[in-house]
Amino acid sequence: MKRIIITLYVGAAWLASAHAQYPYSLKECLEEGLANNYSIRITRNEEQIDHNNATRANAGYLPTLDLAAGYTGTLDNTDTKNRSTGITTKDRNVYDQTLRAGVDVNWTLFDGFRISTTHKKLQELERQGETNTRIALEDFIAGLTAEYYNYVQQEIRLKNFRYAVSLSKERLRIVEERYHVGNFSRLDYQQAKVDFNADSAQYMKQQEMVVTSRINLNELMAVQEVDRPIRVNDSIIRVNDALNYDELWQSTLATNASLLKAEQNTTIARLDYRQVLSRNYPYVKLNVGYGYTLNKYETSATSRRNNWGLNGGISVGINLWDGNRRREKHNASLQIRNAQLAREQLELGLKADLSNLWQAYRNNLRLLNLERQNLVAARENHEIAKERYLLGNLSGIEMREAQKSLLDAEERILSAEYSTKVCEISLLQLSGRITKYLE
Repeated sequence: MKRIIITLYVGAAWLASAHAQYPYSLKECLEEGLANNYSIRITRNEEQIDHNNATRANAGYLPTLDLAAGYTGTLDNTDTKNRSTGITTKDRNVYDQTLRAGVDVNWTLFDGFRISTTHKKLQELERQGETNTRIALEDFIAGLTAEYYNYVQQEIRLKNFRYAVSLSKERLRIVEERYHVGNFSRLDYQQAKVDFNADSAQYMKQQEMVVTSRINLNELMAVQEVDRPIRVNDSIIRVNDALNYDELWQSTLATNASLLKAEQNTTIARLDYRQVLSRNYPYVKLNVGYGYTLNKYETSATSRRNNWGLNGGISVGINLWDGNRRREKHNASLQIRNAQLAREQLELGLKADLSNLWQAYRNNLRLLNLERQNLVAARENHEIAKERYLLGNLSGIEMREAQKSLLDAEERILSAEYSTKVCEISLLQLSGRITKYLE
């Protein structure tokens, strides 16, 4: 039994390790997140509610069918005076009973176009539910994509710090050997040791940043074990330098989800206005029923009466004045104007956001090209400094400065790559093209 438990434990550990070694692509992370993320699932349920509400029955097109029954009892004391004889007849504790049961159908045939307008509004709310889901999906894709590349960035930075530690360790080894033979002073040895410890501490701190990003990525993917190890396919941050401003703006006007929602709000406001106007028209209502009535009389000449059969009727009317229609009409008209103004304000805001992001995107691309040139120069400078240091022609402080320049150049190019990628993600989200990351 103990062997079986050990075998199962080793097998589970092997599966977990194998799963950790499985590299995730961005598309796979997005697909898993879209399937499992709690916020996305809640938004989809809300969309289903809007879909369930957009029915003809909910709008009032269909008749209502009611089954009703009732019982009434009266206990009376009656004094009846006969006109011709003048004799008063007294009846005490007379208990009469009425029993009713029936089926009633009520149907509004015409209600000043209110029913058809309500149905159109429900359909528009259904479409807006789909738009809300799309907004949530696009926000999620943008957020997870940014976190995915942040994780790549943190892994690259960890690799750079690991390389810095290896350089400092090698320098410490060289200084220690030469210190023991008298070629280097104790000051050189202590400085090399301080630099090595500083790089090691920075490396340890970066490990924490990698774990934090990994947890955030797992949380977005709705993984229960948020601290599970994960590997990603990308080892570098690839940026798209071929975006075009005019194409992005035209795509924003045509497909931006927030702009589409603003237009839907305007449509809903117009439908609300039509609902107010529908009260200016007459209404036509039909009612049909089949019922049974039983009357029991205690003192009447008739002791019992049974009635059953069909009944029906039609009513036509119009509301002439209710005191609120003018106010509601004016308010509904203002709501239409407000919706239009909100849409115009949103369009202007989107144009400003797009322009700002475009400037940042172009500037980051130029900065990225410059930093790539600086990185080449920093690497060459470090190699030259390393050769001179090994020959004893360069001090430890100068060697450290060359090493720091290389690390700073790598850090700047990494920051420029990630900043450019974030601008790219934001531009694609604004233009409604963020789903390209799922391709």
